[in-house]
Amino acid sequence: MTSPPWVVDPESCALLVIDMQNDFVREGFPMAVPMARERVSTMRDVVDTCRGAGIPVIYTRHILYDTFDVSPLETAYIPRLRTAGMRAGSHGAEIITELAPEPGDVVVEKHRYDAFHNTPLQSVLNTVRGLRRIDTVIIIGTLTEACCESTARSAYMRDYKVAFIGDATGALSDSAQEATLRSIRTFFGRALSAAELSAELRG
Repeated sequence: MTSPPWVVDPESCALLVIDMQNDFVREGFPMAVPMARERVSTMRDVVDTCRGAGIPVIYTRHILYDTFDVSPLETAYIPRLRTAGMRAGSHGAEIITELAPEPGDVVVEKHRYDAFHNTPLQSVLNTVRGLRRIDTVIIIGTLTEACCESTARSAYMRDYKVAFIGDATGALSDSAQEATLRSIRTFFGRALSAAELSAELRG
């Protein structure tokens, strides 16, 4: 068995919880992702494991506006988002209660799939554990093939190691999920299960 190129060090990583908002999770909501809903308990386990290891937990929220179209290509490709979904200040835009941020957690708002694009995420990662002490990001959330993968690729381009948790991310289909995991493990990082992550964090 080939040794991994690196292992997840609890002293130098942060957990990114991507867009686990009501509009992406709850049944009948504008962008509901059944796979994400089914995997909430596993995501909760990852969050709890990371908190227990002293790892910072950083949330992202995808936000759109009624007053103007802040993401016009997104709404061009997904027209229903022109009138509903992830609206600033709405219940649908809030992170689900099962994964609710705790006091001291950082919540980053974004308007593109990539959580680094025009957000303070990199500044947060550079300082949340002390100056440039984070070199690895753990990624969970939804959509696997859009916001999670875009953020993973962007992290890689910034020289972060990427631990992409396959059973704690949710795609629109099994084929999309596997395509992203294949891409991550081939080019951009490591695709791990929640159990594998926990084992590495325990050393």
